[in-house]
Amino acid sequence: MPRKPVARDAVLDAFETLLIEVGERAATLDAVAARAGVSKGGLLYHFPNKEALIQVLLDRLDELAAADAEAMARAGEGAAAYFIRTSVWADTPLDRAVVAATRLAEVAHEETRRRFAAIQQRWLDEIAADVGPALAKAVLYMGDGLYFNAMLSVGPVPEGGAAADVDDLLAALERLRR
Repeated sequence: MPRKPVARDAVLDAFETLLIEVGERAATLDAVAARAGVSKGGLLYHFPNKEALIQVLLDRLDELAAADAEAMARAGEGAAAYFIRTSVWADTPLDRAVVAATRLAEVAHEETRRRFAAIQQRWLDEIAADVGPALAKAVLYMGDGLYFNAMLSVGPVPEGGAAADVDDLLAALERLRR
């Protein structure tokens, strides 16, 4: 009888959390099993090796990013404004998958880099459909900068915080559209 998918998801969630908190090197199979509360044999039942864990994590990232790109395409405010507005850390499943996968890209995991390139291209295509190709990269870099700075922010948050930054960038976007 197959095991419940809950255990599989717990293992994947544990792997994702370890990548975020301690990085790829420390996210060993033993550490993942301990974090998930399963035996190493239980982990290996679902994921025969670390690469299998990585592939399923990247599949999760692809699914979440595809749903985000679809929401971006349908956004009433336009894809560019949607991208900027959602480029702040909110601890969403997509945020967590992006940061975990970033830890894999840091160690030159080629498949991760390939998947990120495809995701970024899809976002860029959606933004370009809204504001044109000349402005699309600027919008992409605005959102990436917001996200990067939010991930690295430590200490006191400036008055207005990320919301003020988002508002400023949305105002800049409207000036650029003209």
